[in-house]
Amino acid sequence: MFSLLVYMFFGERLDEGYVNAIKSTQRDAMLYFARKLNIFSLMPMVTKYLYRDRWNKALSLRKRQKELFMPLIESRRVLKTKSGEDAKIRNADKILEYCYVDTLLDTRLPDEGGRLLSDDELVALCGEFLVGGTDTTSTVLQWIMAELVKNQDVQSKLWHEIQLVLANSDSRDINEEMLENMPYLKAVVLEALRLHPPSHFLLNHAVTQECTLGGYTIPRRAWVNFLMVNIGRDEKIWKNPTEFKPERFLEGGEGEGVDITGTKEIKMMPFGAGRRICPGLGIAMLHLEYIVANMVKEFEWRGIEGEEVDLAEKLEFTVVMKKPFRAQLIPRN
Repeated sequence: MFSLLVYMFFGERLDEGYVNAIKSTQRDAMLYFARKLNIFSLMPMVTKYLYRDRWNKALSLRKRQKELFMPLIESRRVLKTKSGEDAKIRNADKILEYCYVDTLLDTRLPDEGGRLLSDDELVALCGEFLVGGTDTTSTVLQWIMAELVKNQDVQSKLWHEIQLVLANSDSRDINEEMLENMPYLKAVVLEALRLHPPSHFLLNHAVTQECTLGGYTIPRRAWVNFLMVNIGRDEKIWKNPTEFKPERFLEGGEGEGVDITGTKEIKMMPFGAGRRICPGLGIAMLHLEYIVANMVKEFEWRGIEGEEVDLAEKLEFTVVMKKPFRAQLIPRN
């Protein structure tokens, strides 16, 4: 999945070594920034000197990202310069599809005289979006499979749904259209997002004018955040909220027709809500459904003998399983 995402970003298929170098650097930066850099939110002009080692380490990680990203970014820049087309980029007899970096190279900042993004800004945006598009999805996948191992009845229902859809198709491979006919699969993914959102908090928001919320006065420009996990586990909204029960999202359940965009109501918001909602919502849901369906189609997921699936949490960049998830995979005939 990471290789595919790198291709979508840079429009170039890279060898395994280069992809692994990007993946390793991204993970090192992600964990270091999440664990060590919060201190710089407090009086940054002072803390940069008090914690000079941390600051230098962060700069070193960013330099490594730049060394990996800039050759790929520059390659797209050269192709765009030679091309002059907006929708596609032609290179000899090949047509390279528009990629994420192309949109960044076209971006201008109207509040700053319409200037283009600098190289450092390009590298930062690529790094942030690669993390946002991989770590969150892989975290949710881990929680889903852990719950399916722990709840074998749910896994069995999901497998039977997959088999029924495949039996009514000429194909033996799951495709995107088939996912539309798998309501229980969607319910499994939604239940995992309700109970195990990859981040327990949103990114900070700021109010543009003084307002009152829950009897409290929020001053203008104050930072506001939401504990998303508590919304998904609220006993006033969800029955037995700590139970993994996908049926709650089917007909008659309290989650039937739930709006995860927050447009109509907010019962859960694993992707945020409103204008600042996660732009990757659509592709994340597609990836989760597609990957889970294929993993359950191909393998029966069982626990390791003598081991209990431990759902304790710990915070890295996202909220992951404290004890690494292990499972026994039995190929299905």
